[in-house]
Amino acid sequence: MAAGRLPQALLFDGPRGVGKQRLALWLAQGLVCDNGGCGECQACRLVATLQHPDVHWFVPLEPSKKGADADKQVELVAEALAEEMAARRQQPMYQAPQGLASHSIAAIRLLLRRMSLTPALGRRKVFIVGDAERLTPQRGMEDAANALLKALEEPPADTVVVLTAADSEALLPTILSRVVRVRVARLVDSVVTDFAQQVLGMTGKAELVQRVSAAEGCIGRLLATEGDSGAGSRRAGELLEAGRKKGGGAATLYALALSQMPFQARGGFTEMLEALAGRLRSEARGGGETRKLIEAIARVMDARELAQGNVNPQLVTAVLAEDLAGARAS
Repeated sequence: MAAGRLPQALLFDGPRGVGKQRLALWLAQGLVCDNGGCGECQACRLVATLQHPDVHWFVPLEPSKKGADADKQVELVAEALAEEMAARRQQPMYQAPQGLASHSIAAIRLLLRRMSLTPALGRRKVFIVGDAERLTPQRGMEDAANALLKALEEPPADTVVVLTAADSEALLPTILSRVVRVRVARLVDSVVTDFAQQVLGMTGKAELVQRVSAAEGCIGRLLATEGDSGAGSRRAGELLEAGRKKGGGAATLYALALSQMPFQARGGFTEMLEALAGRLRSEARGGGETRKLIEAIARVMDARELAQGNVNPQLVTAVLAEDLAGARAS
């Protein structure tokens, strides 16, 4: 940025909850601020309150009404995004998108329209596409991703596009070839601990240690352990617990498989698999049986790969449950 050589298309790639979209907003401040992101001028304040007319933050949305024509769909997306940004102004510590939320073709059409406009206040426009892996809800549904290629191939000279993804391999190879990839690393536990104490007000030592350990260097996971967003983590714990049981464990495992929704493979199901892999890694770090745990993690990663296609999460969970039980018993 200081040298004026910032690429026009970036991908912030890192684990869920590590702060990629927050980093993208800070970058946007630096781009629209005349002082490189001072944090005090009008431009910086407008970005911080999600009101800058030249900074456009696109996030996955629940599917809108299907009967509307193309122009109406774009209007509905604009309204939904405005509502989401208003909600995030009220509660900046937002949760992960719901399972069915995605970047629709209408959202990308809206992005392309806004990209063609002249900056309203400054010299640049910044477009942030959060959770970009949701451009392709499942294999065979690449319309939105292909439409975004137009913006990445020849963006206007005054435009910077920042994608963020926790699963960059779910992006089309053509998109990956048009962005400069920046790896966003996990935070050290001391930073996560400070956030938990100072911002979330956690005081109990036992809870603090447990939550920071579960966060695995990702502040967003401190939030995801509460409310509905913790469903994936709870399901992962239930699946592991059922796999340890002897005798009647099989019935519990299949009941858990059937309780999984038969859709949202790239949404809630993938989140559960990520939480499951995280728990197994924690066991390995804690001195568990390395060989068995590595095998179990490999089975979870295989299931996660399947989840990127059009699969039934109930069936994949049933097979995975058997595989995990076998791996841990062998």
